[in-house]
Amino acid sequence: MSTVIQQSVQARMVASAPRMETLPATLRYDPKDPFAVRMAFPAPATLEGTEVAWEFSRELLAAGMDGPAGVGDVRVRPFGYDRTVLEFHAAEGIAMVHVRTAELRRFLERAQGMVPVGDEHRFLDLDRSLTDLLGGPC
Repeated sequence: MSTVIQQSVQARMVASAPRMETLPATLRYDPKDPFAVRMAFPAPATLEGTEVAWEFSRELLAAGMDGPAGVGDVRVRPFGYDRTVLEFHAAEGIAMVHVRTAELRRFLERAQGMVPVGDEHRFLDLDRSLTDLLGGPC
């Protein structure tokens, strides 16, 4: 049985206005997908009025707390002594949120307690992934 880690965090949306809006977000880690982290924003917090979720590597999140990381759709970097900035790049624009670094570290410690870094391969179900890739059972 797989246990999923979910942790609520308060993200602060960076906008052109002088005041940053605080919005709820949820970090999620599932050992069935041991390399990935999911960050979801609820429908009321998005322009579209639907939940928006981003998936990115656990390694990217960990690296971005100590220095700039990422060159694609998700970029992470430290901000000041107690915050981390996550940038989400999409065709519609860029969303930037600040999250307390301590909350991210706590989340990663819990995830690494379940699946230690370097042991991710032990949690992959390659047979199921191959079956899914090929369109189900033959």
